[in-house]
Amino acid sequence: MWVVKLGGSLLGSPELSRWLDTLVKISDGKVLIVPGGGLFADAVRQAQDISRVSDAVAHHLALLAMDQFGLLLAGMNPGLVTASSELEIAERGWQHRGIVWLPSHMVLTDEKIPKNWQVTSDSLSAWIANKIGSEHLVLVKSKDLTTYPKAPPIPMQAFIADGLIDDAFAWFAAESDFQAWVLNKTDYDIFAQGLNLEKLKEQGLALSKT
Repeated sequence: MWVVKLGGSLLGSPELSRWLDTLVKISDGKVLIVPGGGLFADAVRQAQDISRVSDAVAHHLALLAMDQFGLLLAGMNPGLVTASSELEIAERGWQHRGIVWLPSHMVLTDEKIPKNWQVTSDSLSAWIANKIGSEHLVLVKSKDLTTYPKAPPIPMQAFIADGLIDDAFAWFAAESDFQAWVLNKTDYDIFAQGLNLEKLKEQGLALSKT
């Protein structure tokens, strides 16, 4: 299975619908979409600033924000279904469906996951990719990536330093077996004909752990 994380910043862009259409077409139960937090997570940050609740409370609320964005994605395309447990992910896969992960239930039951803002949807996409034994993790971003070389693989720390992925991502990916990639929101055509690894290697940015 592949994991594709769609950043909340894609909301409102025409590329988001194109990504969803493409992933529904090619998924066949083999793609798990991880939603970002987007404007729902922004609202949590604002609410924390006002209320001064702890990071642990804000973490819980941010997970629910991802759930909300995931429900929104599923509502945007009738070919998508949601899953909130490993069993549901497996069942949706057997049904050959396009799957959107709702993370709050699974993440809140894992006490090893830090409850702070250093852990965002990027890190959680790595966490679930490990959990389900994914081969590839694709992070779809709105930021311009043309300044990065296509090869060789780019150290994760370079992306962390540039604010492209969150601080905890390297920790979650350290013991992983998957290959992580970063794509721009306009790169949905890479998968127009399926999960094309060769085209991904040509156009995507591969991340290395060192």
